[in-house]
Amino acid sequence: MALRSAASRSTPAVRASAAAARDGSACGVAAPTGMVRNVTTQSPHAWPRTTQLPQSMIMPGTVRPPTDTRRPRRGAGQPVGGASYRRPMHGTGPSPTTGTAVVTAPVPATRTPSGSVVQPTLDDIGTPLAQVTFVVVDLETTGGTPSTSAITEIGAVKVRGGEVLGEFQTLVDPGAPVPAFIAALTGITSSMVAGKPRIGEVLPAFLEFARDAVLVAHNAPFDIGFLKAAASEHGYPWPGNQVLDTVALARRAVTRDEVPNHKLATLAAFFHATVPPEHRALSDARATVDVLHACLGRLGPLGITHLEDLATATDPVPAARRRKRYLADGLPDAPGVYQFVGVGGEVLYVGTATSIRTRVRNYFTAAEHRRRMTEMVGLAERVVPIVCGTVLEARVRELRLIAEKVPRYNRRSRHPERQPWVRLTVEPYPRLSIVRSVRADGPRPGEAEAHIGPFSGRAAAQQALDALQVAFTLRQCTRRLPRVARPDAGACALAGMGRCGAPCVGEQTEDAYAVVVDQVRRAMLVDPTPVVDAHAARIAALTEAERFEEAAQWRDQLEAFLRGAARAQRSRRVAADPQVVAARRHPDGGWEVVVVRHGRLCATVTTPPRADPRSAIEALLATAEHADAPCLPASSAHPEETDLVLRWLEQPGVRLVEVGDGWACPVRGAEAYRAESGATAASAALRRAMKAVTDPDGGVAELVARDAVRTADAERRLATAARHRVADAARTGSAA
Repeated sequence: MALRSAASRSTPAVRASAAAARDGSACGVAAPTGMVRNVTTQSPHAWPRTTQLPQSMIMPGTVRPPTDTRRPRRGAGQPVGGASYRRPMHGTGPSPTTGTAVVTAPVPATRTPSGSVVQPTLDDIGTPLAQVTFVVVDLETTGGTPSTSAITEIGAVKVRGGEVLGEFQTLVDPGAPVPAFIAALTGITSSMVAGKPRIGEVLPAFLEFARDAVLVAHNAPFDIGFLKAAASEHGYPWPGNQVLDTVALARRAVTRDEVPNHKLATLAAFFHATVPPEHRALSDARATVDVLHACLGRLGPLGITHLEDLATATDPVPAARRRKRYLADGLPDAPGVYQFVGVGGEVLYVGTATSIRTRVRNYFTAAEHRRRMTEMVGLAERVVPIVCGTVLEARVRELRLIAEKVPRYNRRSRHPERQPWVRLTVEPYPRLSIVRSVRADGPRPGEAEAHIGPFSGRAAAQQALDALQVAFTLRQCTRRLPRVARPDAGACALAGMGRCGAPCVGEQTEDAYAVVVDQVRRAMLVDPTPVVDAHAARIAALTEAERFEEAAQWRDQLEAFLRGAARAQRSRRVAADPQVVAARRHPDGGWEVVVVRHGRLCATVTTPPRADPRSAIEALLATAEHADAPCLPASSAHPEETDLVLRWLEQPGVRLVEVGDGWACPVRGAEAYRAESGATAASAALRRAMKAVTDPDGGVAELVARDAVRTADAERRLATAARHRVADAARTGSAA
């Protein structure tokens, strides 16, 4: 194993900068402590370099012209912020987020619209490539896969700012003979590696050598894959260094018109590398260093000048989208909401993130595959961030902005008023109906008749409605029926099948029909067991008959009903409470405090660490937004906002500071069938229904399936007979 210091490896540019630093000329920046920069003579083992490095890779202290003519990064000098940057949530009171909420592009200092001077941090401007430490590594192995092959040699070169800081080279005993074709290719024979250290002894030294550096390799999946496999085999945790593949980098920097392929030998010859690759680890690593510097030099004018740019340098991103990356410059690394704004101030898209800067940057990388997002980025002219005190506030603000602005590239949550409900109508002979809103026509003031939902769409609402109609003999006709049936009224086919009591022809009295309505109302609001049992029996029968597609449809139907009923019960619980105050410990100390009124987030704040939260709660209650009492089970907010608030309240560690009476759901309600361990609510309900009919020996009773099969056969015969009667009536010209 050989470790070489930086004294024997330096570039001409570095030697010139060192001389300038000794003379006190040029930029006047002294060499960093602990780094050998005073290199004036060439050692016998020196490694000369003639590669012209890009300006972004030259270390501080190198010779530059007296006037710096470098172009600033795109977006420099454009402050991001303004009045809407740190706009507090309406009625939220103080929101003690850290730092001034105006960040500018990477300039020495800038002045905010309020007049205060802000110095940008390294996190805001990124890490220049001149300050990034790269460890270029190359391996020689006995084969092509880590599972069947082993490492025979490791070579690595550590560079920063164009200066070689050190080298790492060692032969490794693979524990098996070196194949003949490998020995002919690399020149490494079995006798050369005999007695050399095993990979378990070499790996700790290499990991220490590469600590906190960016790993670079030509065809990185091969080399890094072998290293990761060796670390896993010997119990060493992989440090998770950022990895850069010079193959992908070269494909972006060098076109096929210039080189026939992107092999290391081809690129080394094209860039006139001082050390040609020869299938030995250290020489190949040295050649890869020259290729790396040459590629970065070509990509510098394209904006690849910082470490953060390397993450997207090899992405197959269209040039038009990549040119818009400056929109992310200066955005805050904090939770909040971001708005892509187009021509004329039109809000194109609204999103939320725990880190606004990181999320917005992803829109300009290959991680974004949505075609409409590519179109949106092309139309965007700026990004307006709104920093929020908590993640919950950010998500709620996103929903409100989407509902208010209706951005054309947001598909979700744009029209909350269009989310349907399933309602039990108020008339002498009630029926089920799909409606868009909740009306106060219930038995008590401020409440509506039985509702479940809201649902994501009409299809889901129709499934829930069908689930109820399967379990109960409720009429399905849509016309309003009089209390006394007309003499000329005729019954529908459902009456002949036994699925309707036929109140339209007087076969079922109003009192008898009211009993069925009470059962439906109880299933919707209190106990869905009759619906679950009916579907469980039907699914069991279909499964026994191997009609799995139909069984899946019945399962989805039950799932839609349970989800809508549970959502209505949860919404009623929080919407009925005029005020709920809750708190949760913040990871950085302090407390996240929220005030919820009738299901609407009216205030939120994060208290400072080690501060008494009671005073903040008092101030929060005094400034919280007012929310009018809704018509239950609907809340005073966007349905998805109420769901967000409820999920936050149900998280572990949340403490209820203030809550009213009635904070509960029915014991046997749809909430009892909530999904567990990744299963759906329908699956949980079916397991419970099957368990209820289990015999003492633990087997599922066959009686349920047999009765269900007989019922299905009877329904099929009745439906066939009804169709025959209709066909006969049509042929004879009589009324059906």
